[in-house]
Amino acid sequence: MKLKDQVCIITGGGSGIGRDAALKIAREGATVVIVGRTESKLESTISEIKTMGGTAEYYTLDVSDFNAVQKMVDDVYEKYGRIDVLVNNAGHSSHNRRLLNTTPEETRSVVDSNLIGTFFCTQAVVPTMLKAKSGTIINISSLAAVTPGPFSGFAYGAAKAGVINFTEFLNNDLRNTGIRASVIIPGEVATPILDKRPIPPDTDARAMMVDVAETSAAILLVATLPPRSNIPELVIRPTMHRDMTGEVVELDG
Repeated sequence: MKLKDQVCIITGGGSGIGRDAALKIAREGATVVIVGRTESKLESTISEIKTMGGTAEYYTLDVSDFNAVQKMVDDVYEKYGRIDVLVNNAGHSSHNRRLLNTTPEETRSVVDSNLIGTFFCTQAVVPTMLKAKSGTIINISSLAAVTPGPFSGFAYGAAKAGVINFTEFLNNDLRNTGIRASVIIPGEVATPILDKRPIPPDTDARAMMVDVAETSAAILLVATLPPRSNIPELVIRPTMHRDMTGEVVELDG
């Protein structure tokens, strides 16, 4: 029970990495607050946590809505008197990914969910962490941030690169305050979001990817480190490299 009595907020906690991280963190004794846009998914995660004896609740909101984020954080702090861990996991990519076929609406949505939401959630929790002189912020990026290309899309790669930059900024801006920031940079992770790609990968391709459980284990590792230590950046790559050329949609595709 390495996180007993702690309070952890996880965005995008209804599915994939966020859901599995919520389960792992709850097993370590933390009160888990999950945030997302789809209430049914959030309810399912909460039900599973409570079934195993954990404590959890959820808030349905868009992380790019600052007022909604601030209200959620204020409510959590009023209920529990502390916020120890924030996992900025919410995010998605666009259906179209090439420069000339990605719509303005897709571009804004991707940047809002992956980057602006990370900004807003962090801004909302940091004052409580400063009061406590302690806190852990874990941001989820992607290898798309460091290996950009049409496969991952320009908006997603740029937003995730911003997440890496923002994490380094936090460790400089909040130096010696007791708050630590870490960014986890996984390669392809086999999550349901893969079904929304222009050409979804098949079962054999997904078997070669990083598993959700491995990524959530990295989140737990960072969250449970002694306060004196931090892992500023952690990269998780698939051992085997697969051929992705058939999954890139042409501009007229």
